[in-house]
Amino acid sequence: MKTMIAEGHKPVDGAAKGARRWTLMDKLLLGLTPGEYLSQAVRNPVNWILAVIFAVGFTVIAGRFYYGLGWVTHSSNDYPWGLFLGFGLFCMVPLSASGFMLGTSVEIFGRHDLEPIERLALLNGLLGYFFAVVFLLNDLGQPLRLPYPMVMAWGPAAVLFLVGWHVATYLSVQIAEVSASFFEWIGWLAGKRFIRRITLGLTISGIILSTLHQGALGALFTYAPGKVHPLWYSSAFQWIFFFCSSIPAGLCMVIAVSTVVKKTMAWRCDQRFLDKLDYCTLALAKGAVLGLATYFTIKMIGLAHDNEWGYLATGWGQWFGFEMLVGVLLPITLFAYGIHHRRLGLIRFSAFLTVGGIILNRLNTALITFNWQLYQEWPHYREVIIVITVVALYATVYRFILYRLPILYAWKALPQEVEATETLRVLDSGLEAMKSSG
Repeated sequence: MKTMIAEGHKPVDGAAKGARRWTLMDKLLLGLTPGEYLSQAVRNPVNWILAVIFAVGFTVIAGRFYYGLGWVTHSSNDYPWGLFLGFGLFCMVPLSASGFMLGTSVEIFGRHDLEPIERLALLNGLLGYFFAVVFLLNDLGQPLRLPYPMVMAWGPAAVLFLVGWHVATYLSVQIAEVSASFFEWIGWLAGKRFIRRITLGLTISGIILSTLHQGALGALFTYAPGKVHPLWYSSAFQWIFFFCSSIPAGLCMVIAVSTVVKKTMAWRCDQRFLDKLDYCTLALAKGAVLGLATYFTIKMIGLAHDNEWGYLATGWGQWFGFEMLVGVLLPITLFAYGIHHRRLGLIRFSAFLTVGGIILNRLNTALITFNWQLYQEWPHYREVIIVITVVALYATVYRFILYRLPILYAWKALPQEVEATETLRVLDSGLEAMKSSG
């Protein structure tokens, strides 16, 4: 696409090109002819890598559903879950916490200076949760029975029932939040107007649901006391470990994604996004470093509460120290230095380091230290292939949406649409004033 831009092509960024409106096909093909679109897709080496991954991965996924879970995993009574949950659920969910945090900052606390990056954070949250469900389906199988435990066989005493309902409900909330950009893209003003009216309610719902299920994921481990190594487990603090770590995870994931976006698809970003990105990155980094400091403090309190200091002198203690040093303390130090001296490159590196640290923590808790007193289980190679395939699909869908929907740029509406939107805004303001006065 960069080649086409260099040759003078201008991608779709509004409702009309000159005197005519863009058709839906024009928007899907980014304003190119089918031949031009196919040509630029073939020239992109990333597409060839993705094609190879999908050719192998989808075949293995089909085999998983045909032959069963045992064909792709080493799951047993000792190790009941593998990468599908250890990575797909326990890692994807905290890294997707950006949606409720940026929505809260902008819509509740009035941080409209962060609006240029808000939609990217909401999309990151939506896709992260959606593909966490995709990983879950690969683990459970029988996709058509997904609603069964939520509708027909309730288990309200189970933490997993709570997590399932929260994730499903919050996914619906996120779809509604991101749909405003979709309605702009298709030109449905009534849909965008409706979403604007319920934005506050959606944001509050997102705060409640996300806060509850981030902690509930940690509470799942209270089902297996003694199986997770004591350095990663505390019955009294497990839920708050997961909740606190999700805050820097979500913020740093937005920094990481925006960094990749700026490097790989600057042509899709408008000047407002590019001009404000450094400021937004700095603001998010300040929140992330406070979240990391809070998480580290609570982690040490939990260790002291359970009096597990003796384990620090063991091999597992060295591994725990590595996780804390590289995934928490080093990012805190680099963030603090980068923020003070306004070193944006260092801040972005620290964000990637934090994301890696969160992934390591979740894998340690769910897989590596699970049943630490037994043998060490390694993932099946077919399971690794499926994980790589789903992650590649996640990246592909992410890129597809960013190329088209007004996430990184502001949609340019037709003059009559702008006038109609402003009229609706004035009417809404008048109605609210009448309600408050009488």
